Amino acid sequence: MKTKSFLELADVKAIAAAAEAEALKNNWAVTIAIADDAGHLLWLQRLDGAAALSSHIAPAKAHTAAMGRRESKGYEDIINGGRTAFLTVPAVQGMLEGGVPIVKDGHVIGAVGVSGVKSNEDAQVAKAGIAALGL
Repeated sequence: MKTKSFLELADVKAIAAAAEAEALKNNWAVTIAIADDAGHLLWLQRLDGAAALSSHIAPAKAHTAAMGRRESKGYEDIINGGRTAFLTVPAVQGMLEGGVPIVKDGHVIGAVGVSGVKSNEDAQVAKAGIAALGL
């Protein structure tokens, strides 16, 4: 039997603090969501000025990245490439750039989803948060 790492509260707080710092450094009003490996929400933080809708989009991006075990941008690319039937996949939302899986020892242990600015900037904030773990 294999063992696998998982996110602890201290990890989640470190990710959130680093993601918030990246957003504030760039004056970006975003919502930051952190999910476990099954896509269940562990953390939701809406910075001042972030649109209310971003509090729904960020968790969806995190869920998609965790469950799909890849960046949510991959799904956006599939759809934009013409495979619109992918929109019918059950239980998958947030198929927009900005959801990034957290990978340790080859296993996805969670994901970060960010919403509120340009999609590539959302991903930048998510990756800054994940970098705080030093994986």
